[in-house]
Amino acid sequence: MTLPAADAWSTLLERARLELPEHVVQAWLGPLKAGDYDGTTLVLTAPDSWSVEWNESKHGQVLEALAPQCFGHPVRIRFTVEQERVSRAQMDLFAPRAGGYSAPTTQHNTVKQATLNERYTFDEFVVGKSNELAAAAASAVAAAPGKAYNPLFIYGATGLGKTHLMQAIAHEIRAHNPNCRITFITTEQFTNDVITSIAKRAMADFRRRYRETDLLLVDDVHFLGGKETTQEEFFHTFNAIYEAGRQVVLTSDRPPSEIPRLESRLVSRFEWGMVADIAQPDLEHRIAILRQKAHADRLEQAIPDPVIEFVAANVQANVRELEGSLIRLLAYASLRNRPVTMDLARDALRDKVRSSTEARLQRPSRHDRLRTIQQRVAREWGVTAEGLQAKSRSRAVTVPRQVAMFLARELLGLQLVEIGQAFGGRDHSTVIHSLDRVSSSLRGDAEFRARVERLRETLRTDA
Repeated sequence: MTLPAADAWSTLLERARLELPEHVVQAWLGPLKAGDYDGTTLVLTAPDSWSVEWNESKHGQVLEALAPQCFGHPVRIRFTVEQERVSRAQMDLFAPRAGGYSAPTTQHNTVKQATLNERYTFDEFVVGKSNELAAAAASAVAAAPGKAYNPLFIYGATGLGKTHLMQAIAHEIRAHNPNCRITFITTEQFTNDVITSIAKRAMADFRRRYRETDLLLVDDVHFLGGKETTQEEFFHTFNAIYEAGRQVVLTSDRPPSEIPRLESRLVSRFEWGMVADIAQPDLEHRIAILRQKAHADRLEQAIPDPVIEFVAANVQANVRELEGSLIRLLAYASLRNRPVTMDLARDALRDKVRSSTEARLQRPSRHDRLRTIQQRVAREWGVTAEGLQAKSRSRAVTVPRQVAMFLARELLGLQLVEIGQAFGGRDHSTVIHSLDRVSSSLRGDAEFRARVERLRETLRTDA
């Protein structure tokens, strides 16, 4: 009588513990599950394709050599990815799996879509202070496209999750309305489509295809700057979609008012709805991101919490670098056949640790930098830094206070609440109003813009 698959795997696993180091068993064999056993072949399912490849190369022969001792006859070991994981989003930690991306599709009356990444969903997005406004706005757009926050403009540095949120909107809307005409493109693709359509004298078809979409998502719109013909077509495309009550979502590495050589009419339209930024995650947020990634791929046992906290403390640039450091750490441990420990993490990430330490020694604290911003702005406008925190609403103090808030937001990535507290305990609505006033003045007042630019460059140099 053939043993149940689970019993067969349990028996073989216990035998393997006598031959292999415990950390290897916990990290690589422990996450495996018994899939099927017919007496001659034992199928083991792994969380991801990288685990399958690693176990096949490192542990397959060992397990097959132990099988006769457990069952009295040879048994072939076969590894495969769990079916549930094949269709489920997972992190970029391992090699891309088959079916991990939605293939480009062509729908009736819509542009051919760029590839959507199946793991870029709201469930896989870790919300923290640095991105909560953008995440909330994206969720609102997905729930009521064309009604809430239209357009939605998300900006921030590379690798912080702008494209993730944009694609999460597309996935959510498509799940509730499969017939929705969705167009997800980069600005480069839009520009190339304009050029090709002009060359083929097919602009009428180009305009029809873009303007009849229900959801237009455009990545990296800062690349529109300086492209006059492309901006002209984008302006009319935007108007057609917006006036029809359909949704537009845009991402950029900077706010609309700071995109160089972008026409003012596009700047104003990009600011019609919600402009939300994503800043660098703080320590607690980075820890939460790494824990979520480890949990998603069942690596909690392989990566102790102190190591996760160590990585989060020393890798601060963006989410992609966080994930890349985790890949590097696991590969380093595997190649040396050692468990993931603090000593191994320090060795594997020694360049990150050195850079982080040097940066901490050289860079002033955010509190000191905020104080510097207040002092420089106050000096420029001939007031005191203490006056920026006072309750006075006179124009002599209000304008520099708003500028200092704007620069604190831009240069330090402070949250609205943090800025309000630093300027006399003002609420977030006052901070938002201040940021909007400065953005508007930057567009319409050349002298004011030059003044702020001079301050900005000085502060950046000092940082």
